[in-house]
Amino acid sequence: MILDVERFLLAERPQWDELAQMLQRFETNPRQTAEATELERFHYLYQRAISSLARLSSSTGDAALRRSLEALVARAYGEIHQGRERNSKFRFFRWLTGGFPQAFRRHQIAFALSLAITIAGAGFGATALLVLPEAKQALMPFQQFNEKPRERVKREEAPAGPEKLAGHKGEFAAMLMTHNIQVSLLTMAMGMTWGIGVVTLLFYNGVTVGAVAADYVRDGQLQFLLGWLLPHGVIEIPAILLAGQAGLVLATALVGFGARESRRQRLAAVRPDVASLAGGVAVMLVWAGVMESFISQYHNPVLPYPLKIGLGVVELCLLVVWLGRGGKKS
Repeated sequence: MILDVERFLLAERPQWDELAQMLQRFETNPRQTAEATELERFHYLYQRAISSLARLSSSTGDAALRRSLEALVARAYGEIHQGRERNSKFRFFRWLTGGFPQAFRRHQIAFALSLAITIAGAGFGATALLVLPEAKQALMPFQQFNEKPRERVKREEAPAGPEKLAGHKGEFAAMLMTHNIQVSLLTMAMGMTWGIGVVTLLFYNGVTVGAVAADYVRDGQLQFLLGWLLPHGVIEIPAILLAGQAGLVLATALVGFGARESRRQRLAAVRPDVASLAGGVAVMLVWAGVMESFISQYHNPVLPYPLKIGLGVVELCLLVVWLGRGGKKS
């Protein structure tokens, strides 16, 4: 094939120069981020340079020009594949502020269903306690909830003796983190029961929360309930909901609901998001454990209730912003 080199260079060299400029910029600052349109342009210029190289190689063109273009294509190839390798490395902060919230938003229907099941359970627990007060022990199988709320409040607000949890705050926090993470992972794993186990655990958790709330409100201890629950509960309860969300995503992939892909393909497709949700739940429960050990267990007059309630509200607002806005720029 005879190639008009001058005409060919006139048409193609501007694209080569643009590709070289982009490569220079990427190589100078390898940590910079690029817009999707810029990456698409880079890929187009790379493909066009390959095509130009093929035309030069099949003609009797200038050998020096061909070697120069070969070097440019090789640099672009290296940048693409090295960039993929760099991007594949896990970066905790980037995942925490972007990847995790994005995974949450991709499955908002599953989260809404998890929330609805929990609310249904809470409604059932509260109604059952108010209608059948004698069922309290069955609804709240925890020793600290069997006494009357006002008796607990009186005991918790008693004049300070030895500091509560003195020397054991870290141990107590670690115990809470471990227990809650185990429960959350179990909830996620229940997705492999076609979702039945997830629904059961979410509903049961809702029953307990609803019964406790109804018991304290009925006994006139709403301020104590909010001051005790909000500092850690505004993170812990959403974490359980997110665990339920992950379990429902897993169950949906397992069932398929008429999807054309095989079960293996469906599970492989949701695996990254389920893993991301699991990691996010673990981070949230670590924070909730710290707050429960160091803040929630201390009541008026040690820590005034308005201060604890305000702290819980701030945490909730930050959580909403984090999950709702995190990673939107990328």
